[in-house]
Amino acid sequence: GAIASIFLFIAAWDVGNQFYGDMILPSPLDSFKTVVTLFKDEEFLENLVITINRVIVGFGISMLVGTVLGLLSGFFVTASMTSRPIITILMGMPPIAWIVLAMIWFGMGDATVEFTVFVASMPIVFIGALQGTRTLEDKFEEMADTFKVPFMMKFTDIYLPHIFSYIFPAWVSALGMAWKIVVMAELLATSDGIGASLALARSQLDTQTALALVVIMIGLLMMVEYIILEPVKQEVEKWRD
Repeated sequence: GAIASIFLFIAAWDVGNQFYGDMILPSPLDSFKTVVTLFKDEEFLENLVITINRVIVGFGISMLVGTVLGLLSGFFVTASMTSRPIITILMGMPPIAWIVLAMIWFGMGDATVEFTVFVASMPIVFIGALQGTRTLEDKFEEMADTFKVPFMMKFTDIYLPHIFSYIFPAWVSALGMAWKIVVMAELLATSDGIGASLALARSQLDTQTALALVVIMIGLLMMVEYIILEPVKQEVEKWRD
């Protein structure tokens, strides 16, 4: 079904090309050929590595900070009440505003992109960790206490599977957000990376290259999510069955 929906999208894309022409919407075949050409270009590969490194740094920090603070807020009511307004502010702040502020604070470089990725994706992880801890069911803990289950077994068989089933989808969502934000930040604030390549294609009205870059970004994200993260998610959520 997922593969069929992708082919349906490509078919609709091709219909759009027949209506609007190559200048507005290049055909899928031409765009995929450009994708192959880009992967043979060393400069593009360097920009791709730069973008991936920025995603890893920004997302890694947001995953660590968001998870730790979310767990603490879930276990302590005072911390939860204190942190919620801050998280609401962070969630409501448009990413473009953070990019502008980061450009003023950090200049045009890696720090601006990584900070924007962190501040945009961290609240998503925080909320997932908070919900995971606040929705623990007391009956399982009471049952474990009744049977005098060791703490490590209680942690690995009760706490961890439940909490992780909330945190992991939050990580996936935050990763998608990080990937989108890093390209937007690069487009505005750096001279390298995929975002900068996209800005160059825009300035040259090179729609074919722009679409090829979009295809690459979406393809990489889908590969990470469905090939790497989805099997882990299915393994983690076996306890629900």
